[in-house]
Amino acid sequence: MLDRLPYCEIWLVDFEFKGGPGERPNPVCLVAWEVRTGHKIRLWHDQFGSLPPYSTREDVLFVAYYCSAEIGCHLALNWPKPERILDLFTEFRNLTNGLIVPGGSNLLGALTFFGLDGMGAGEKEEMRDLILTGGPWERNQQFAILDYCESDVAALAKLLAVMVERIDLPRALLRGRYMAAAGRTASLRASMRACATNA
Repeated sequence: MLDRLPYCEIWLVDFEFKGGPGERPNPVCLVAWEVRTGHKIRLWHDQFGSLPPYSTREDVLFVAYYCSAEIGCHLALNWPKPERILDLFTEFRNLTNGLIVPGGSNLLGALTFFGLDGMGAGEKEEMRDLILTGGPWERNQQFAILDYCESDVAALAKLLAVMVERIDLPRALLRGRYMAAAGRTASLRASMRACATNA
């Protein structure tokens, strides 16, 4: 099925980050899987480098769910924006436009729609609350946050497998570019708000 995606690498990526509404994200951790080779990366924020741990070239596909958040993290880290972005949120909304989606359009809702298992809503809320405390986190909490982040990447892998045949790739990439632009706009607004506050 992945033969429909003409890329030498396909990276499934998720960040966890802290920051309130309207603020620039402050990345806490990153998990990324390359689906063709099975290579997996788990990084805590003190392990981030000056460049992302995956390529952002045109022959590499970057896959996320609501990728404006991931792009916001790229911008916060001064990492380059991926050239080719597939956002499974926009593709799920495109597939279900006009339909009743009982679980909603978030990641759990998309999993439920396709009959796929995912983390329970209560557990997800608990982990989000832990991340939003802002730390510092104990070692076992860091591993728990990374595991939570990886569970979202595993969910992306399941979704990609069931959605890939339904995706109109040229138009999906346009929607991915739009979501990246939305992430950049949100980041610029947050920076302007911060400057005004500090003035």
